[in-house]
Amino acid sequence: MERLSNKVAVVTGGSSGIGLAAAKAFAAEGAAVLLVGRRAEAVDAAVRTIPGAHGLVADVADVDAHDRVRDVVREKFGGADIYFANAGVIRITPSDQVAAEEYDQQFAINTRGVFFGVQKIVPVLRPGASIILTSSIASQKTVVGHAVYAGAKAAIEAFARVWAIELKDRGIRVNVLSPGPVETPILSKLGLSPESASALEAEMVRISPLGRLGRAVELADAALFLASDASSFITGVNLPVDGGIRLA
Repeated sequence: MERLSNKVAVVTGGSSGIGLAAAKAFAAEGAAVLLVGRRAEAVDAAVRTIPGAHGLVADVADVDAHDRVRDVVREKFGGADIYFANAGVIRITPSDQVAAEEYDQQFAINTRGVFFGVQKIVPVLRPGASIILTSSIASQKTVVGHAVYAGAKAAIEAFARVWAIELKDRGIRVNVLSPGPVETPILSKLGLSPESASALEAEMVRISPLGRLGRAVELADAALFLASDASSFITGVNLPVDGGIRLA
């Protein structure tokens, strides 16, 4: 039986990595999927891998873009049942070297984009909908160079706790998914040299209790759990999917 039959799912950052894997998982379980991404080529390519999926090119850092997402949901589907706020960006920089532009970019995408994405989509979410926010284990485990990223992600965890209460009367659940290091294209966008990125990846593997990086499909499975009725009595939680690295 398809766990998301007759559901509509919106996935931001849905053209690659965890977002694309989750979109495929949602569609495989019967959901109609709207992928949102910044690059038209990537969105088009992702949509072609998911039968029946729809794509929308939009930058979550642009508040007005979320009005477009809401309007498309209303016009194409009449409403939505799952909103996966997954779009994000990471730069690894020691705090004494962070420029204002880098700080603003991370908070614009990772924090403001999530806040206004949820604010705008809530009016078209159906009763009993599921909101999932992608955070990071970096908000719980101290990692050098991650101060801005960790702060931006910690903020959305606070949002989730408040929203779980604010939206309870409509039965809308709000939960957080916190990945550890995962094999996705984001690893190549850390702002590090290839040598430094390889060294960081090796160190993450070394300290991980499971001895490897995560896979996008493993995060997608966790997102599917939070999106489906399998988690119907769960709201306001932060689910680490990190191979236990927070314990290291």
